[in-house]
Amino acid sequence: MFSKNITSLKIGLLGGGQLGRMMIQSAINYNLDISVLDPDPNAPCAHLVENFIVGKLADEEVVFNWGRKFDLVTIEIENVNVAALKRLVKEGVKVSPQPEIIQLIQNKRKQKTFYKANGIPTAEFILTENAKDVQSHPDWIPAVNKLGEEGYDGRGVQMLRSKKDFKKAFDKPSLLEKLIDFELELSVIVARNESGEKKCFPVVQLEFHPEQNLVEYLFAPAEISKDIEEKAYQLAEDVIEKLGMVGLLAVEMFLTKEGELLVNEVAPRTHNSGHHTIEANVTSQFEQHLRAILDLPLGSTEQKTPAAMLNLLGEESHTGEAQYHGLQDCMAMEGVYVHLYGKKITKPYRKMGHVTITGEKMTELKSKTMKVKEILKVVA
Repeated sequence: MFSKNITSLKIGLLGGGQLGRMMIQSAINYNLDISVLDPDPNAPCAHLVENFIVGKLADEEVVFNWGRKFDLVTIEIENVNVAALKRLVKEGVKVSPQPEIIQLIQNKRKQKTFYKANGIPTAEFILTENAKDVQSHPDWIPAVNKLGEEGYDGRGVQMLRSKKDFKKAFDKPSLLEKLIDFELELSVIVARNESGEKKCFPVVQLEFHPEQNLVEYLFAPAEISKDIEEKAYQLAEDVIEKLGMVGLLAVEMFLTKEGELLVNEVAPRTHNSGHHTIEANVTSQFEQHLRAILDLPLGSTEQKTPAAMLNLLGEESHTGEAQYHGLQDCMAMEGVYVHLYGKKITKPYRKMGHVTITGEKMTELKSKTMKVKEILKVVA
């Protein structure tokens, strides 16, 4: 628990992307003083805070010297220098989530090994050192080849459906994971504060882009049985408890055709699968993250209305200054909320914003989501 009044705390945020942008929008409601470090002078957070510093998140001295002036340092991206964060903790700066947990989650090999060692259900896997090593396991096909480090937002993942795909194998330390014949992909966002209080947001159902391996849209709540829902909450709470983590954790899961839940991956921060909570839930994931790291009472995660979230991606073959076709048509639709991220340049499949769609019936919600997807385009 912080001895200071929260409005007098100095908070540093590593990363100035869209997750940070939406976190700052929540922080404004509590007069929180947030400063940002990001390598991009035009990052989405650049013009939202008084103290925005340009610097490399992977540079130990840059992160350490920047972070020393704060009471608390947090993240909106995992790709940060952990050695600097560990030094900050020794200097008396509180870091949430803790550096050791960020370090564990940065490496998918260590992450999967942690699951296995702690009895957390996950897909079968083996560790591989290079492409030749991957190719020496033809009996594992079909499988997913995941890069140990530096994979993010769909990058660092290759589907190996037949031996012909071996040419796509990573020639770096990675892991080979059995391809799961799943029924649904689900996500639970769970928060835990330093006092040990935990709360889960309702389970959401994820639909991934077929080529880019990132979330294209989601529906909340997921269309699952009460029994599966309760098991998903228990699993998410088990993961954050065994990690001993303070903050917000997104736990992505597979629901197998046999009705088993397997943890796929986790993210120790606000997450794409929780954007809809801004409009659809009593407390947004961004406010909940702040409550958790400040050891404040966690907010209600009750969902006020069924919702969908559509990622607004840059159109294929379009690179340049962003233009939003169909924006006014979408704004005229009831229950449609557009969030643009302040990125001036669009690229193919770049996340330029998201749209939350609310409605009382799931059939209506799905129909309206597909309509928004057809209408709203990001082009150059």
